[in-house]
Amino acid sequence: MATSTAAQRREQAKRDYDAFLDQCPTRELLSRLTDKWVALVIPALVNGPQRHGELAQRIAGVSQKMLTQTLRTLERDGLVTRTVTASVPVRVDYELTPLGHELFPVMIAIKDWAETHMDRVFEARTQYDARPES
Repeated sequence: MATSTAAQRREQAKRDYDAFLDQCPTRELLSRLTDKWVALVIPALVNGPQRHGELAQRIAGVSQKMLTQTLRTLERDGLVTRTVTASVPVRVDYELTPLGHELFPVMIAIKDWAETHMDRVFEARTQYDARPES
């Protein structure tokens, strides 16, 4: 069996991952990345480390449980790091990894698009809801 270079393995991986295929693992990742809390946590962390409470204040409406779950999954996926500092009380900071920083422009673009086009979406919904059912 011939060995392959790292570049060849990366190129093969690009061919192997196709989210349109039923068993592709990227589907799980896409599902996670399109979660509303992920879409808000990533931009909230872009300016540096933050504590859980700071994130909870920044992201209105997120429960402690959902924020904790979101941060854990982002940490598991390599997008966020969790740093514990021994003090009284213990200090825990969350920060984007380099991979998380790569994702940031995509997430902020979606967030900005939603904020910019919400009026048009409301208009489309109103028109849709006013149509007679067929």
